[in-house]
Amino acid sequence: MTQLETAGRQEAPRTGELLVRVEGVHRIFRAGGREVHALQGVHLDIHAGEFVTLMGRSGSGKTTLLNLIGGLDQPTRGRVVYDGRDLKSFSQKELTRWRRTQVGFIFQAFALIPALTALENVELPLRISGTSPRKARARAMECLELVGLAKRAKHRSYELSGGEQQRVGIARALAARPRLLIADEPTGELDEATGRQIMSLFRSIIASENVAVCMTTHDPVASSYADIIYYLKDGVIISHTGKEGASDG
Repeated sequence: MTQLETAGRQEAPRTGELLVRVEGVHRIFRAGGREVHALQGVHLDIHAGEFVTLMGRSGSGKTTLLNLIGGLDQPTRGRVVYDGRDLKSFSQKELTRWRRTQVGFIFQAFALIPALTALENVELPLRISGTSPRKARARAMECLELVGLAKRAKHRSYELSGGEQQRVGIARALAARPRLLIADEPTGELDEATGRQIMSLFRSIIASENVAVCMTTHDPVASSYADIIYYLKDGVIISHTGKEGASDG
């Protein structure tokens, strides 16, 4: 589906609970005595059960925005509000706990531990958070089943294909039952066919877990799967396509 076709498709009201609101966000970095305006007054909303994609060329600000939404960075001006609360109001301890329990992170390079099996990679964050071994193992297997990898649970990461490794990464991100999945170029290391499988998997997970997905990508294939696509250029949302009510920045 082309961008023009996507822009012209039927839009539907946004019915899910408002989960994240980005309000007038600026992010300024200082480098070598000069200011770099990575984001310039960005507004957007993410609702429960939505697949939101941030698109733009390298340097457009999409990864900076994703980091702010995931609480990995803070805006210079403006607010990122999660479930009615400004992330800036969180203490460092609260923010760490929030990221551990409410947000799942998915990385382009998978970030699996090679010495561990798929099952052990998925259950690791649960074990770290204090979940009992029995419950951690049961939830990890449930997540691997959700991504279609239960039969590969005992394989180590180097024994898995790129697409399978990314599925393990998605299962790991789901382990703590987050409300928001943050995915930075999750198909960047994959071929087109495998990338489409990952996009389809996101749609399936959204339906079954009622989780919101916010993803950065260069991949135009995303337009066939996402509910809302925000296009960024030079730190500004220049347009969007998708459901009515989405901010156009």
